[in-house]
Amino acid sequence: MTVTLVPPPAPQPPAVADPLDVLGVAGQVNLDYAATAPCARAAADAVAELLPWYASVHRGAGALSRRCTLAYERARQTVGDFLGARADDHVVFTRNTTDALNLLARALPAGTTVVTFGGEHHANLLPWPRGSVRLPVPPDPAGAVRALDAALGELRRQAPSGPRGAQQGPPVLVAVTAASNVTGERWPVAELARVARRHGARIAVDAAQLAPHAPVDVAALDVDYLTLSGHKLYAPFGAGVLVGRADWLDAAPPYLAGGGATSHVGAATHDVRWATGPARHEAGTPNLLGAVALAAVCTALADADRAALHDAEQALLTRLREGLAALPHVLELRMFGPAAPRVGIVSFVVAGRDSTEVAAELATTYDIGVRDGLFCAHPLARRLLDEAAARAGQRDLPPTALRASIGLGSTTGHVDRLLAALAALA
Repeated sequence: MTVTLVPPPAPQPPAVADPLDVLGVAGQVNLDYAATAPCARAAADAVAELLPWYASVHRGAGALSRRCTLAYERARQTVGDFLGARADDHVVFTRNTTDALNLLARALPAGTTVVTFGGEHHANLLPWPRGSVRLPVPPDPAGAVRALDAALGELRRQAPSGPRGAQQGPPVLVAVTAASNVTGERWPVAELARVARRHGARIAVDAAQLAPHAPVDVAALDVDYLTLSGHKLYAPFGAGVLVGRADWLDAAPPYLAGGGATSHVGAATHDVRWATGPARHEAGTPNLLGAVALAAVCTALADADRAALHDAEQALLTRLREGLAALPHVLELRMFGPAAPRVGIVSFVVAGRDSTEVAAELATTYDIGVRDGLFCAHPLARRLLDEAAARAGQRDLPPTALRASIGLGSTTGHVDRLLAALAALA
């Protein structure tokens, strides 16, 4: 008898995890990305790799401290490159978008007039000084451009004249979101920046909701400042960023006074020279792991096919919106027309049902997580609820809304599960 020896199968290389895979819990449907996105594999791996080396940043001569300092500064460069920062821009790490906008508010030259819209998140409404101008929510993106042009023109007319009749006056800063955290609708940032530039104003952009869904480039948009949060960009380790012009930041008192923000502290109480550059506003031990996690996600997104990711998300968003529109008594909230460009965020109400109760039932009965409330944008959300009631002729809408938001890791199964649950509840 002849025995044929069969060689064992060749070992297969281990599957390589996609750095943009997101972590989660089996069975739970997370549709609350706009509040806090799940952690991307890239962020988790970067943190796990650095943790054994975890040590002081900028404060030690040992090998661990040197490695952590290098990782932190490399993260700054990576995030700046990802956001298209100019060579002379500062990239300042903060806790989140709210922290970054408050930092910018503290750095404004005396007398600065800030112009915002009523459609902003509280983070872009509340930090600004008294005397700020809040424009009404426009009917469409073009209306936003017209309204800003008119407002800045009026501010220029009110400004005193300088030598040879040149208009002079305190600085003006336009502060606007790139995508609404309530409706997902995108704002015409590039067009608003051109208007601001024409009137000699600066512009700051809250990109917290746009950056997870589409490329954002400070130089290409020609904006002066840009902010975002790591926890919305799949790096939930408590880091945000303010990117922008150096002059106002270097001239302002430090956002926080303390170690790391100084170049010299003398014996006298006020004998202090503050650092220039990002360190001026990063006093204390920095959030190394947050910065590294954010940079890792930026790298993964920069290497990905953003157009393909966008198309997949838009298809999923269309499925969600069309499914909601087909449900009786469900009304979507919107600022602009139904076809306005938007990211993966939809807010809606179920007529005759309290939104808090609906969210609780979705969680406890169907293992689906959505957001309920007014989404830290109370003036806008209340206005949109009133407009939805008027459009539909409904008098039984609840005082708050529901929000479903999607991103990396969201599937048609997740969307269909939400739609089926809402159909059962409604």
